[in-house]
Amino acid sequence: MATLERIRSKSGLLIVVIGLALLAFIIGDAITNSRNLFGNHTTVAKIGKEKIDYTEYIRKREEVNNRYEQARRQNPAQLANFDSQMLSQMALDELVSEKLLDDAVEKAGISTSPEQLRFYVLENPVNPTMQTIVQQLNASGLSVSTPQQAYEVIFNPKRNGLTDSQMAPFQRAWIAMEQETMEMVKRQTYQKLLYGLVKANDLDKKALYNDYIMTSDVDVAYHPFGQLDPKKYAVDEAAVKAAYDKDKSRFKVDEMTKDVAFIAVNISPSAEDRDAARKLAEKTAMELRDSLGQISKELKKEGIIVTHKELRAKDIPAGAVRDFVTSGEANSVKLISDNIKGFSLVKMGKRSQVTDSIQLNLVQVVGATLPAKVLAKLNAGLPIDSLAGTFGDSVAAQKEQWIPLFTAQGRTNALESAQVDSLVNANGKYISLMTSPQGSVLAKITKKNAPVEVYSYDEVNYELKPSTKTINGERAKLEKFLEGNTSAKAFAENAAKAGYSVQDLSLSSSSVAVPRMAGLQSYYPDSRQVVRWVMIDGKPGEVSHIYESKDALTPALYAVAVVNEYDDYAPLANSEVKNYATDKARRAKAGEELVKLYQPKAGTIESAANAMGVEQQNVPNFRFGRNMQVRDAEVMGKIAGSKPGKVVLVAGENGVYAYRIKANAKEDFPFSEAQYEQQYYQLVNPNMADMLQGTKEFENNIYKFEAGD
Repeated sequence: MATLERIRSKSGLLIVVIGLALLAFIIGDAITNSRNLFGNHTTVAKIGKEKIDYTEYIRKREEVNNRYEQARRQNPAQLANFDSQMLSQMALDELVSEKLLDDAVEKAGISTSPEQLRFYVLENPVNPTMQTIVQQLNASGLSVSTPQQAYEVIFNPKRNGLTDSQMAPFQRAWIAMEQETMEMVKRQTYQKLLYGLVKANDLDKKALYNDYIMTSDVDVAYHPFGQLDPKKYAVDEAAVKAAYDKDKSRFKVDEMTKDVAFIAVNISPSAEDRDAARKLAEKTAMELRDSLGQISKELKKEGIIVTHKELRAKDIPAGAVRDFVTSGEANSVKLISDNIKGFSLVKMGKRSQVTDSIQLNLVQVVGATLPAKVLAKLNAGLPIDSLAGTFGDSVAAQKEQWIPLFTAQGRTNALESAQVDSLVNANGKYISLMTSPQGSVLAKITKKNAPVEVYSYDEVNYELKPSTKTINGERAKLEKFLEGNTSAKAFAENAAKAGYSVQDLSLSSSSVAVPRMAGLQSYYPDSRQVVRWVMIDGKPGEVSHIYESKDALTPALYAVAVVNEYDDYAPLANSEVKNYATDKARRAKAGEELVKLYQPKAGTIESAANAMGVEQQNVPNFRFGRNMQVRDAEVMGKIAGSKPGKVVLVAGENGVYAYRIKANAKEDFPFSEAQYEQQYYQLVNPNMADMLQGTKEFENNIYKFEAGD
């Protein structure tokens, strides 16, 4: 009681303290997320002086997502493995390109003329929004097929029996589309001009021509390094550092980059989960045998899915299901598969002889009373071809139309069973197939396929996923590891002992997510949250808490440690850089030692080849840059233009070459300006993004605007 009294007496002070603590937390969180209470921090990215605002980014992100959803609906198989984590960076990349291009367009003073706008809107539309407008007009009951027709309907509504208010939304959409098109045309104009500036001068074209016409007759012997023995060709730190310094420019980075050690724990169902799934399969089979195909709510909650199928024999895929369905007794149940992925069962229904396709004459009749007259005339013998002459435009006929009642996917429901029965029972007479106040559809069977056997059955499937208990067990194990390894050094060194594999990766704010392998566009699910922690919160030496991918079938746990950070050059401490420099130094040492070894035996190309243990090759028309036998750039350069003479032994990038130039020649080929202009362009291969960016610095803050811990 005394303690409670002391708390009550201090309650005012406690409220003040708690309030201050909350305020500090809120302000701290705002600063951490670059949303300072006293400033405007809405810049998602910056390229030179151009800024990309958060609202611009969100708008573009929604646009990219809508394009993706539309493409996915049109080509579901093609985009089945597309990782939606890529959409954020795709949106930002588009915005950066647009900003750079628009800035260049403005500085160049490029505009779109009225004649150009008319051409690219009405005559040769380049904006996909035009197709959307046409589709929306048709969906509203307005039949248009060309941009000109759409323009006429939208901007002359009264002439087309419409009101201004009806067309106002379309007018706004059209004006916005025109504005978009103007921007598109300006960008395209600038791009053509910029690419057109990449031209070869006379010296460039002559150099390419000379490289082609100058040939050498060369004998070559090549000994590849293969897999070099690290002990035989040991290299010290000085040699590795020298190799790194020589090629340091290749390790330049454009933004803050952090080297990390990453652990992914992919959680699979445990033995206990498998055992529970087997018991569930037994229970499901028992329930199926004892019921009319319905399963209990309890089983549905467990994830059991029942799919009813009605298929022709030829449409049932070959395998265990087909074998059972085509031979099993009615209401029998069979376990088809039971493995780490789950189980499947089949309950046999009935077999029946069914017509899978019929041919019909179809007649559409407008009006409430006319259908009865047309029906009477048809059944009295009036040919279907004579309907138009008798009843005019009120009747439309389709003769001998095949109607599929079954396809490879099963019953089509093109016609209801009762409608098919009525057509069959009509014995070749027309019947009213469908009737409404606006008119009727009349039909009669003109031909039908012979009956085929159709099988009715239920497929029961269960996808096995790790249980909550299994996931919690893996989490507890990983938490224990993290508790004992709180530094990046300990994290990396002790992971293998704890049964974890560590990936050494380099991440930046432009990383889409955590890649499954360095350099690949395949990412761990839900791993953007990991990159966010690394780039926003993680400091060198720190270890994250556990992150989770909540995919029901393949859940995963992630943990990451920040090893290093840099914003200019990837350091030698980076594992990939270290491996590259070490390999480079080792190959240089091997080349030097092998040249010394073979030099005394290189009096002739034959003796050099024998010493190397390889066969010599003759290259009768050696050309600079066009040689399958000599791929090493430095060696190629040494051979090209050299005079005939003695054997030369030289270490290349991937092996040792011995070569002797027997003779040089000059081919008599005509010089073509256009040909070497094109070759120059292909060699340069101009990159629009690089040309526009130039030396402008890029700052990517995208992860500051994503939800953190």
